[in-house]
Amino acid sequence: MSGLLEQNVFSQIVASTPLISIDLILKSPDNQYLLGQRLNKPAQGFWFVPGGRIFKNESMDAAFLRITEDELGVAFNRSDAQFLGVYEHFYDDSRFGEYQSDSSTHYVVIAYTINITSKDLISPPKNQHDQYDWWNLTDIENSQNVHRFTKDYFMK
Repeated sequence: MSGLLEQNVFSQIVASTPLISIDLILKSPDNQYLLGQRLNKPAQGFWFVPGGRIFKNESMDAAFLRITEDELGVAFNRSDAQFLGVYEHFYDDSRFGEYQSDSSTHYVVIAYTINITSKDLISPPKNQHDQYDWWNLTDIENSQNVHRFTKDYFMK
């Protein structure tokens, strides 16, 4: 199974249908949450939770393992996480804005919380986010640099 699509094919999919993804809310023992500053559209430049899309013919368990490995540098099983809920993210832009007339992006997001035992376990690669930091709830809620869709995961 390969999730890599040619750019023109993937741009048509983004323009035509929702993408299904998994977002990861990592909680440390001292009640802080891992956020990364996004490199790519949509939400470029904002602080966001790690996550990624599910590929065609990929089970949710396999996707969870792959996404955690790709985004966090360590693989977690979905059974290690707590289901948080299903969310919708509608963006006015996409990574293909200059290539397609409808440059919006629609995600259906399955969100999970992972309680980790040590921040030292996490060594995220910098291919989707250029920097990472641990945030407390007050700073997440008050920062204009944290994307509103990320804030939704913390609002009760």
